[in-house]
Amino acid sequence: MGKDARTIEALLKENRSFPPPPAFAAAANARDNDLYREGESAEEFWGREAARLHWFRRWDRVLEWDYPLAWWFNGGTLNASYNCLDRHVETWRRNKAAIIWEGEPGDAVVLTYRDLYREVNKFAAVLRSLWVKRDDRVAIYLPMIPELPIAMLACARIGAVHNVVFGGFSAAALRDRINDTGAKILITADGGFRKGRIVGLKESADTALDGAPSIERVIVAKRTGERVNMHPGRDLWWHELMAAAPLYTPPEHMEAEDPLFILHTSGTSGKPKGVVHTTGGYLVGTATTSHTPMRPETEPPGNPGGFYARLTKRPLRCSMKLQRLGFSF
Repeated sequence: MGKDARTIEALLKENRSFPPPPAFAAAANARDNDLYREGESAEEFWGREAARLHWFRRWDRVLEWDYPLAWWFNGGTLNASYNCLDRHVETWRRNKAAIIWEGEPGDAVVLTYRDLYREVNKFAAVLRSLWVKRDDRVAIYLPMIPELPIAMLACARIGAVHNVVFGGFSAAALRDRINDTGAKILITADGGFRKGRIVGLKESADTALDGAPSIERVIVAKRTGERVNMHPGRDLWWHELMAAAPLYTPPEHMEAEDPLFILHTSGTSGKPKGVVHTTGGYLVGTATTSHTPMRPETEPPGNPGGFYARLTKRPLRCSMKLQRLGFSF
């Protein structure tokens, strides 16, 4: 069969290029291949990238490889919350917007780095008061509200491993993920807003917990104001816990290979699988992919800082604004 424009082979050939807009390119840290240095090994490259983060103790070796296992930044200690917040509040960025959020009903919140630092420290203290310790798992079942990144960063601050479950998932999906991780705390909300209607998250959470014996406490954020069942001895209101919380919680010094969070696969092709993301590798990888295309001091309005859970720490690492994109909660 002759090869012409109609064949698969011809369609697979792509020689076009799509340059970014000039204004975007001018604001980028990497404008061509100068990101990579001639003769530099992969270990040298990632060591250089890792050096932009704050490490309590520098690593002994960038990579130890024993197929099929790999250990990144062995011997190094750091903290995700510290890198997202503390190192920024010590600079001029303390008054820069870290989160710009607008809810479906039109309510809006702007949190500076100093504001976010305060809220994260307080919620970390709340978790500590509930006996959450390093390596414990915390399930997060929230709408897209500022409490979501606050909870994630608070977990990271004390070394707890968070597992975000999408607020649109069913009670059964939430139960499966709680049982898979063995979470001891569930953070949820009374409900959320979605396309003009209220989604009853607390109701779904209560259903999920019939069959999730590892959960000891449920922290409930007030979002919609709807009446919900609060189980005495188990359920606690977020705002009441925060009212009496201390303003500072020291960050745990985490090993680079310590788990940071667990995120499950979709389950469309089988049972959802919990994927563990480690502290050092995740921070370095996301810091690199955020730093490369955009300098935060030249960030234009509308810079895509995704509010979705997997991306929350990425823009904060490089002092970029988190903006809520495309979700109605």
